[in-house]
Amino acid sequence: MNKRLFALLSVLVLASMMLAACGAPAPAATEAPAAPAATEAPVVATEAPVAAFQCTDAIGCVDIAPGEPVHIAYWGVLSGPDSSLGEDSKRGVEIAIDDMGGKFQGHDILLTTEDAGCTPEGGATAATKLATDTSIVGLIGSSCSDETVGGIATLTNAGLTTISPSNTRPVLTSPDRGPDYAGYLRTAHSDAFQGKAVAEFAYNFLKVTKAATLHDGSTYAQALQQVFADEFVKLGGTIVAQEAVAKDATDMKPVLTTIAAAKPEFLYYPVFVAVGGYVTAQIRDVAGLENVKIAGSDGIFTADLLKGGGENTKGMYLSSPDFSAFTGDYAGFIAKHTAKYGGTTLSTFHAHAYDAANILFAALGKVAVADADGTLHVGRQALRDAIYATKDFKGITGTLSCSPSGDCGAPVIAVYEIMNSDPASWNPSDATNPNPKKIFP
Repeated sequence: MNKRLFALLSVLVLASMMLAACGAPAPAATEAPAAPAATEAPVVATEAPVAAFQCTDAIGCVDIAPGEPVHIAYWGVLSGPDSSLGEDSKRGVEIAIDDMGGKFQGHDILLTTEDAGCTPEGGATAATKLATDTSIVGLIGSSCSDETVGGIATLTNAGLTTISPSNTRPVLTSPDRGPDYAGYLRTAHSDAFQGKAVAEFAYNFLKVTKAATLHDGSTYAQALQQVFADEFVKLGGTIVAQEAVAKDATDMKPVLTTIAAAKPEFLYYPVFVAVGGYVTAQIRDVAGLENVKIAGSDGIFTADLLKGGGENTKGMYLSSPDFSAFTGDYAGFIAKHTAKYGGTTLSTFHAHAYDAANILFAALGKVAVADADGTLHVGRQALRDAIYATKDFKGITGTLSCSPSGDCGAPVIAVYEIMNSDPASWNPSDATNPNPKKIFP
C-alpha cells in the first residue's frame, strides 16, 4: 500500500472515533415556566375630602348660596327737601355696580335702600331694619351725619360695616369716638378741613373781618359753623353773632333781624336745603342785610337751593369738594352718569359714593371664600378689617387710604360762586360753562 494513502486513512479513522466519543450535542435544559406574578390592584389617585367651610369669624359670616345675590344696601335721605343729597350718592353706587357688570364672582349684585330722612330718628329706624337682614354683606351710607349718630351703634353691634360718602361731622372719625363706631368709615372729607377753608376764603379772599353764622340744629351744621368761627377768629376776624333756627322753620326774618343788628359783612349758613332756601329767599328783605355776602356749604350744593332761594342765590358762595382736584377719571364717570340718568349730577358726593362702593367690592374680593359649587362665605370681621386696611386705593376722588378711625377721603375743598339763579343752568361738572363756578383756591 502506498504510504501516503495509508496515512490519510489513519487520519479519517481517528476523526470518526473522536466524533463518536463526543456524541451529538445534548438539548438545552428546559426551565419550568415562571409562576405568574401576583396581580396588584391599580393605584388610583384620590384627593383628601374638602372640609366643609366653618365660620370662625369673630362676628359671624354671610353665606351666599349658588344663584343667590351678593346683597349690599344704601341708607340715606331719599325723600323730602334734602333727597337730592341721598339720591346723588345712590347713583354713584349704582354706576359702580354697573362697572362690575352687575356681578361679583358669578353672583348678581343686589342693591336695596333705606330712607333715613336726614334725622337721628330716621337713622335709628333705618339701621334697625338693616340690622335684621342677615343677607346684607356691607353698606354704603348714611347721607347725613345725624342719620349716622342715630343708627351706627345698631349697625356696628349687628356686625355690619358702612362707608359714608357724605358724612362730614368731624367727631365721627375722631380717634376717641368709641366702640359703637367700629363699623363706620367714610370717603367724605371732615368739616375740620371745610370750615377752615371757608374761613380762609372769607378773611383772605373776600377781605371781610366781621362774620355771623346760622345753623339749623343738625349735628352737621352746628359743628361746621363752629369750626368756621374758630378758624375765622384765629385769622384775626370777629364773630359778631351765632344764631340757630329749627329745621322745619319757614319764617327766617326774626333771626335774620337779630343777625342784622350785629352788622356782619359775611353770613355763613352751612345748613340743609329747606332752611337754606328760606334764608336765601328772605335775606335781602331785612334791613342791614341787603349787601351782606352770603355763603353755605355742601349740604345745599344742589340746584334745589336755586329753586328755594330764587334770584337771591345769584352771587352766593358754596363750599364743596374740589371737583377739579379729583385725580381719577371723573370725566368718564360723568359720561356714564349722563348716559344712565340723562342729566347732570344732583349734589356733591356722587364720586365719593362711587369710590366707597368700589372700596367695599375690593375688600370683598380679598376675603370672600368660594366653595366648589359657587357658594360664597364672607366673614364680617374679616371684611371690616379689609376695608380699614385700604391703602393707596385709586379712586376717582383721589388716592385713598383709610385711617384706624375710619377716615378714607382726600380732603380738598374749594369755594364756588353761583353764577345764574336758573336751576336749569346747574352743571358744576361742566368746566367750560360751570354754574356754580370755582373761585377759590
